[in-house]
Amino acid sequence: MTSPTRDSASTPGPDSATAPDPAAGPTPPPGCPAHSGPAPAGERLESLHGPEFAADPAATYARLREHGHIAPVELSPGVPVSLVTSYQTALDILRGPETYSKDARHWQALADGTIPLDNPVVPMMMYRPNALCSDGEAHHRLRSAISDTLDRLDIHALRRYVERSADFLIDLFGPKGEADLLKEYSARLPLLVFNQLFGCPPELSDKLVRALSALFDITEDSEQANVLLAETLFELIALKRATPGPDMTSWLIAHPSELTDEELVHQIVVLVGAGTQPQQNLICNGLLLLLSDERFAGALAGGTMLIEDALNEVLWKDPPLANFCIHYPRHDVTVDGHKLPKGEPVVISLAAANNDPYLLSNRRGNRAHLAWSAGPHTCPAKDPAQVIAAVAIEKLLDRLPDLELA
Repeated sequence: MTSPTRDSASTPGPDSATAPDPAAGPTPPPGCPAHSGPAPAGERLESLHGPEFAADPAATYARLREHGHIAPVELSPGVPVSLVTSYQTALDILRGPETYSKDARHWQALADGTIPLDNPVVPMMMYRPNALCSDGEAHHRLRSAISDTLDRLDIHALRRYVERSADFLIDLFGPKGEADLLKEYSARLPLLVFNQLFGCPPELSDKLVRALSALFDITEDSEQANVLLAETLFELIALKRATPGPDMTSWLIAHPSELTDEELVHQIVVLVGAGTQPQQNLICNGLLLLLSDERFAGALAGGTMLIEDALNEVLWKDPPLANFCIHYPRHDVTVDGHKLPKGEPVVISLAAANNDPYLLSNRRGNRAHLAWSAGPHTCPAKDPAQVIAAVAIEKLLDRLPDLELA
């Protein structure tokens, strides 16, 4: 696997979490009410949920930039957070583990009951003993198990998994002459691939899919989905302890870090969760760009613009996870004139930061986007993820060269 900081290697390094970035636009004056921290009680926050935001996220980000580099928003009903929309500020926070923790046990509103456990975003934000939610030595131990397991993947075998899965799905809808490429291809292909990678039998994979789909959909019963997900993965781990095979579940079990069953469940949740919905988004967004943008017409007919170029553009402009990378200040801190209270969630808008108007516009070949995060929590599976997306798109366009959007 590549170094965790490769994608951000060409970006300017942070001087400190609170230092203003001269290239990132004007710094608000001290005491400016639009930059003084959380919104006053009773003030309506910009919403990151509901149909208005979903219909035009860019308009919401534009309004939020009027607050500066960070703005108060409502992530879900009753869940206020600070949203980072500046690229440089996002990079400083992502690279500042000494100031910002990933451990949701710092989240004071959840700990004191202000945010109830049945709030639909809690399962996506709550502490779990996994690499994503850990700091320091605990993070290093859990991440090493994931990274070492991913290092054992044979990329050529992975390509074959993707090609076989793609062929299977295309054979199902190809003869019909039309398909919903989200439901019938992009959403199903990563699941078929992950079943093979994790050695997951069909009877367990069906339950796994239902649980993961419910967790990503805030209209579903998140608590019930959480229970189903854990039950399914405990079954898979018990199966692989009894009959290990050449798969990622067995490799995680055999890792020298000696993960407990609970830790194994949570590392698999991170891997499968990151490899399903975000992966389908990357495939779909890549296909949409290739099939709708005339710049890529030559590429589909063997021109010079490659699928990798399209995916890189998507990772900049329309990343598969738009708002994520949740952090909790270890103490009160002021960043770019905005007060961040200790223990209040800070969410990185990967979509807004990547499209920061102060960034250079020409990004072709530039892979310094934040779609894979940055710093110690950079996604360790970005290379396999890009292989899966690229092969999925390549296979579809090879098999159906006359494909057009309805």
